[in-house]
This record gives sequence, structure tokens and C-alpha cells, in this order.
Amino acid sequence: MGLLVFVTVLWAFSFSLIGEFLAGQVDSYFAVLTRVLIATLVFLPFTCWRGVPSRLKLSILVTGMLQFGVTYLCLYRSFSYLTVPEVLLFTIFTPLYVTLIDDAFYRRFSPVALIAATIATVGAGIIRYDGLSPDFITGFLLLQVANVTFAAGQVGYKHSMLRFQTDVPAFRTFGYFFVGALIIALPSFLIFGDAGRLPATALQWSVLGWLGLAASGAGLFLWNRGACSVDAGTLAIMNNALVPAGLLVNLLIWNRDADLFRLAIGGVVIASSLWVNARFHPGARLAS
Repeated sequence: MGLLVFVTVLWAFSFSLIGEFLAGQVDSYFAVLTRVLIATLVFLPFTCWRGVPSRLKLSILVTGMLQFGVTYLCLYRSFSYLTVPEVLLFTIFTPLYVTLIDDAFYRRFSPVALIAATIATVGAGIIRYDGLSPDFITGFLLLQVANVTFAAGQVGYKHSMLRFQTDVPAFRTFGYFFVGALIIALPSFLIFGDAGRLPATALQWSVLGWLGLAASGAGLFLWNRGACSVDAGTLAIMNNALVPAGLLVNLLIWNRDADLFRLAIGGVVIASSLWVNARFHPGARLAS
């Protein structure tokens, strides 16, 4: 639990750094690739290539493709269409996906999570009720893909580590995670990237370096290790702890002109969806 709290504080600043210094200025595919490369270089020297079950290698690699590769590509693109507070608020859907995907691993299903997701969608509409432009819808959908893959990655990693147990320390297998992310990030930049929009200032390079080392390298490893030590209900709740922390950082430091009333009303409606899921979903009750 302590690891999840620590990473939540760490990531609270990441959203604002991306929105203020990188989004719309640095090519999103290059930004993701840089973060992946830095994190990969950190973990590769420690990676154990022998003595690790092949199925565990593959599982961790796939979670990296999802939780880092696909997630961050969609996340960075969403900043082109949404404000930082909107991006943060719309990550509130992730716990619902955590619950649904965890249900799938145990071959159970409850419609409550889908009802909760519908309520959350209404809350999202309130926040932008006068601005449901095609750009907004595009950003919203991109972020939902990011939410789903982030949820799938962390739930998948937890189940993989439980199923394919090994005596090899976790930090010596996490290099496969970033290799998986690299499989997504590198061709994405080569195919879709804009080489004319690389970082132009030392500050932008510094932000990318910090995000690669701290938010991605240390953050994702510690988050996934923390996820292995808690139940699905706690993991779902901790996914949403980032929302108030990130909003507090962004609104106090960078975005003082945001429509706080609309954000508050929409946020309350979205948060009520979590109460519905926690109160009536059988898996959530068992995990509490």
C-alpha cells in the first residue's frame, strides 16, 4: 500500500509536466519513445535472461506493451484535445476497468460496473456540456483506450507474478516490461512521428529525462509491485487517488482559471459511479 501512495504523489506532478511543457510542443510519439528508452536502459543491466520461465517473460512483456506502450501513446495524444484537469478526471474510469478485467480473470461478470461506467460518462458530459466537439470526443475516447490498457497491464502483471512464481527478484524481470513497451513505441514513432517536433529546449529535455527515470522507470516498477500486495478493490481505489492529487497540483500551480464549479459537479457525478461500483459490485464487497 505504501508503494502505491508514494507513486501516486510522484505521478501527480507528471500530468501537469506533460500538459505544460510537452503537449502540443514535442511530438507525442517521440516523447513516449524517449521515456521508454530511458526506463529500458535503467533496467536492462539488471535483467535476468536465463532461469526465468518463458511464460513469465512473455506475460511481463505483454503487460509492458499494454500498460506503458499503448497507454502512454494514447495518453499523450489525448493532451492535444483535453485540458490537464479533464485528462485527470477522465482517468477516474480506470478503477471500473480494473474491476471488470479482474472479474474476467476469475470468470465472473456483474453488470454493476457497466452501470457505474454509464453514470461516470454523464459526469464527463457535465464537465464539457457546452463543448462536446469532435476534438473533445476524440480525446475522451483516446483516454478510455489508455485507461483500459493501463488497467489490463497492472491486473495482468499481478496475476502473472502470482501464477508463474520464480526465485528471481522482481526487479531482474521487469526489463521485459520495458522491452514490451519498446516494441510498441519504436515503430509508432518511425511510422507516425514528426521529426520536426523534437524537444527544442533544455527544459523539455529535462522534463523527458525526469519522466523517463522517475515516473516511468521507478514509478511503474514500484506501482506494479505495490499492486501485487493488495486486493483488486484496493488497487481500484488507489487508481483514483491520483485524480485529487493531480488536480490539486495542476489547479494550484498552473491552471488557476479552470471552471472549478463545473469540474466539481462533474467530478461528484463521476465519483458517485465509484460508490455504485463499490456498494453493489460483488467482487468489490469481497475485496473490502
